[in-house]
Amino acid sequence: PARNDMSDAEPSPAPFVVLDACVLMSTVLRQLLLRTAQNGVFEPVWTERIGEEWRRNAARLWGAPREILDDLWDAMNQAFPGAMESDTQAYETGLRYSDAKDFHVIAAGLARRARCGLQRTPVVQVMTWNLKDFNRSELRRQGLDVFSPDVMLARWWQAGEPALRSALKPVEQDYVALGREPLAQDAILHRERLYRLAKLAAA
Repeated sequence: PARNDMSDAEPSPAPFVVLDACVLMSTVLRQLLLRTAQNGVFEPVWTERIGEEWRRNAARLWGAPREILDDLWDAMNQAFPGAMESDTQAYETGLRYSDAKDFHVIAAGLARRARCGLQRTPVVQVMTWNLKDFNRSELRRQGLDVFSPDVMLARWWQAGEPALRSALKPVEQDYVALGREPLAQDAILHRERLYRLAKLAAA
């Protein structure tokens, strides 16, 4: 016989989140996001182009050796074998109102939505600091949305605080590992422009 009690309801699947190259630039934020994903809060999505853009900019801005960045990229793909999205160029067709240089980021989200097919209607979002380059109305017409890391992390905190607290625990060690003087978590989060998250974590 069919059972109707709510305990049988399946939990909502974790959303897919396309990580724009700019949110990977900070080692502290990148490691926080990857731990958050490992805790089941979201499923990361990226492309080779996003990875190449991140490594190129990190090598130029931080003077990081390319070999180390390549190793980090390989490790990210090993940790999240389902994150890579390919054959996305066709999904750039029809995009008009966002910045053309970011069409490929939106296309990664559209490709992931399409690949899920009829199995489920996935929640697909873009995480970026460059919100002005993404036309939210255009994304929403395509079934996507876009948020900054701070907004998205704060929303996830309110939905599942334990997973976020766990991901935050090593932040101070991450900061020191970069060769910097020790700093309190709250100060680090402010440096990372994660103001909403800092307020929630301090409460």
